[in-house]
Amino acid sequence: MTKDLLNSEPIAEVLLGLEKMLLDSNIRKSPETLSSILSDDFIEFGSSGKIYNKAQTIQTLLNSTSGNQVSIIEFNTLCLSEDVTLVTYRAVNTSVPENESSTSYSLRSSIWKLKNSRWQIVFHQGTPLTLI
Repeated sequence: MTKDLLNSEPIAEVLLGLEKMLLDSNIRKSPETLSSILSDDFIEFGSSGKIYNKAQTIQTLLNSTSGNQVSIIEFNTLCLSEDVTLVTYRAVNTSVPENESSTSYSLRSSIWKLKNSRWQIVFHQGTPLTLI
């Protein structure tokens, strides 16, 4: 497994930690933390088909009232170059409305780039899954 040259942790562990941070509702309310994780040239392809830049993504996350719990399964990394890594995983989104809970799933992909000695996300896409 490839090691992160900065702290000798495997890159997969570092990027899994960062992906989990981005799913954390407390982190999603911190524009400073989000701004440091999202690259200035960040782009997201939303499930709605809209394309979001860094500022739009941060604003959307700050305005979100979702209290859902999201967990990551089937996490994989593919190093595209020494400083660029593709991350793919399934997200399990559990919401707990008043008297019933519901679970939805999505396929997620992110591209992370090592910039100025830290990993930043430059691209993200989430695609909802319909389970049969």
